[in-house]
Amino acid sequence: MASGDIELESVTHTTQRVGVSTTPAEDSTRLSSPQPEGRQEFSLPPVDGGKDAWLFLAACWAIEALVWGFPFAFGVFQEYYSTHEPFANSPNVAVIGTCSMGIMYLTAPLMIGLCRFFGRWARWTPLLGLFIMCLSLAMSSFSTTVTHLIATQGILYAVGGGIAYCPCILYVDEWFVRRKGLAYGIMWSGTGLAGVVLPLLLQGLLHSLGFRTTLRLWSGVLFALTIPLSFFIKPRLPYSATSHIKPFNLTLFMIPTFWLYQLANVVEAAGFFLPGIYLPTYANSVFGAASYSSATTILLVNVASVFGCVAMGWFIDRFHVTTCILLSTIGATIGALVIWGLSSSLPLLYFFCVVYGLFAGAYTSAWPGIMNDIVRKGEAAGRGYIDPSMVFGWLAAGRGIGNVMSGPLSENLIQGLPWKGDTPAYGYGSGYGSLIVFTGVTALLGGASFIWRRLGML
Repeated sequence: MASGDIELESVTHTTQRVGVSTTPAEDSTRLSSPQPEGRQEFSLPPVDGGKDAWLFLAACWAIEALVWGFPFAFGVFQEYYSTHEPFANSPNVAVIGTCSMGIMYLTAPLMIGLCRFFGRWARWTPLLGLFIMCLSLAMSSFSTTVTHLIATQGILYAVGGGIAYCPCILYVDEWFVRRKGLAYGIMWSGTGLAGVVLPLLLQGLLHSLGFRTTLRLWSGVLFALTIPLSFFIKPRLPYSATSHIKPFNLTLFMIPTFWLYQLANVVEAAGFFLPGIYLPTYANSVFGAASYSSATTILLVNVASVFGCVAMGWFIDRFHVTTCILLSTIGATIGALVIWGLSSSLPLLYFFCVVYGLFAGAYTSAWPGIMNDIVRKGEAAGRGYIDPSMVFGWLAAGRGIGNVMSGPLSENLIQGLPWKGDTPAYGYGSGYGSLIVFTGVTALLGGASFIWRRLGML
């Protein structure tokens, strides 16, 4: 608990700055200020540290890993579904993975808004979401067509995941202020670490037990691991301190800064997910890699993204957001257009996976900086208080748009294996050349915010 007390009236007066610019020093001052006699007093845990804050962050990290790690490891399922009955050679297998991730992104504004609207009950929504996720995986084990998989492993899983995950975003701004970027980076690194373990685990289970038993087994494991964690996902502030926040305040859309960041965000997302979907298939078809060797491509991308997310979180607390985005952009662009495009062996492909995970995987860890910049610009323009959690929700929705676009786009980009054998460069002449170029160009355009700032537009 905190070192002092805070009265209910003081909390209500200062909530306009919740999650934006309140500092631990200011919080401590308010907590320790003398209170008139006869008024009811409340205690709050400290921000940026302490047992409660770190337990909250640890639970968020684990929920992040288990909710998002499964769809990020979908490349292993795609390889299995494409080569095993009853889904062998079926079209639109890639749509399953893009739906599971894309819908979680797309529904973020709705889920966060509803959690704000029903603030008293928001902390219990992870239980509902996790139940839906486990049910969807169990149902998908009975699928006989790709359409069934899209509906269960894709859409229903995403709905449950969105419900379970959004309270983590809603409350992180209450628990961390000065270390907000680092907190987000640590939380989002959970996906990368899960992506190290899950591809290898699922690869082995799929080939030894089949997809039906694997999905049922993972459904039970997911339930057992996540239900206890959900009790640590709780707010720091009492409901009365945040009940004034309007959940669907659309004044955000009247701020030009938001649209400039969002445009780059959508374009970057359109290409970001493609390597994660196609790298195992690429390694198998181009280099003849065995199952575990091809699954290693996803493992390397994900393990590198763990370090990339934490490092970007540290940077975003210290440097301007556009500088951090530029760093991610340079690494991702060079990785795709130079290393992947010119790779002629499996070790070079592995090197690309590390570079891409380290730089491209850190792009979303710059979002706390974008959120703060938009909130500051909105307040400076007289737009009033803008909820940073809703800024996150709309950024996530933009990323979801890019993600959903990438599924059908990727099918068209590699249809007929264009450029195969037309260029001496192995990557570009492998039949996946157009996919490589698209990934690199979208990564480059994702860094447009740095140029816009130099032009005075940000």
